[in-house]
Amino acid sequence: MDIDRELAGRQARWERLEELTERAGRRARLPAPEARELVGLHADAAADLSWLRTRAPEASALPALTTLVAEAGAIVHHDDGGGARPAIGTFFVRTFPAAVWHHRRFVVAAAVFLLAPGLLIGAWLAVSDDAVEASAPEAVREAYITEDFEAYYSSEPAGQFATEVFVNNVQVAILAFAAGALLCVPTVALLAFNGANVGVAGGLFHHAGEAPRFWGLILPHGLLELSAVVIAGAAGLALGWSIVVPGDRRRADALAAEGRRSVSIVLGLVVAFGIAGAIEGFVTPSGLPTWARLAIGAGVWLLFCAYIVLGGVAAARHGLTGLLGERPVTGDHHDMSPSPMTVDAAPSAG
Repeated sequence: MDIDRELAGRQARWERLEELTERAGRRARLPAPEARELVGLHADAAADLSWLRTRAPEASALPALTTLVAEAGAIVHHDDGGGARPAIGTFFVRTFPAAVWHHRRFVVAAAVFLLAPGLLIGAWLAVSDDAVEASAPEAVREAYITEDFEAYYSSEPAGQFATEVFVNNVQVAILAFAAGALLCVPTVALLAFNGANVGVAGGLFHHAGEAPRFWGLILPHGLLELSAVVIAGAAGLALGWSIVVPGDRRRADALAAEGRRSVSIVLGLVVAFGIAGAIEGFVTPSGLPTWARLAIGAGVWLLFCAYIVLGGVAAARHGLTGLLGERPVTGDHHDMSPSPMTVDAAPSAG
């Protein structure tokens, strides 16, 4: 099948969905015919997204379509008739932390896959002269430790640098979860590769007796950034595991459900990566003393962890697992199915 031809044939539908979603977000209500059209187009786009993830997980259209399906879903699935703003609030208060908390075991696994190679390689380089000599020529190592590593964070204007870091991190997150559909292996490799890169840098700095400078540069943004990468990797592992062990569901159904939950996670991480990019662009290379930069990074990271844990536990008590459109369980009712697709179809004033 010609993927490009298929995508071109679906592009008009996506553009119409984007138009209706933007209008619904601005006006909070759509005329009844357009509301019904929005619901249908959203269902089609969600099916297209599932198809694209399976057939072409590296397609350039995947990130934009993922965002479009989530934004349209926020309109289609809103609970209280209040339009996009309440739906967005519900997403960040309930859906995103519920999705991460639901995958907490995969988060632990992803953290191990990222941190273990970094710690092992870093420890080896820190104590082994032979390993350090084999890593790069002496002049390259010296330039890296004394100038290049620190200069990287101020190589461009702060705003531009933060934006580039943000875009790169979002791409890594999307790749980490999308690659999970290939039975987890590429996601594990991506996590290990990123961890190993950090380990090499840390090992070289430790071997040279410059450990405080390394940690003072990497931790302010790295705590949140690497945590977000781990969570994205966890979404990828869960996606792949749903194929390996689908439970009592068909593999296609299990994959579709995990795909919806993964969309929740990646969309929520966009904000986390934005904050991490801002810290890396404005705080890491700043003239603030090391303790102040570390305090900012650690404070933001602790707030993020508290938000995920407290929000996730609270959402789980209401039966939420992070699926887009999911409604909380109330009383003795235990229907965990997603809410019906309802859009306020009140006619607009003439």
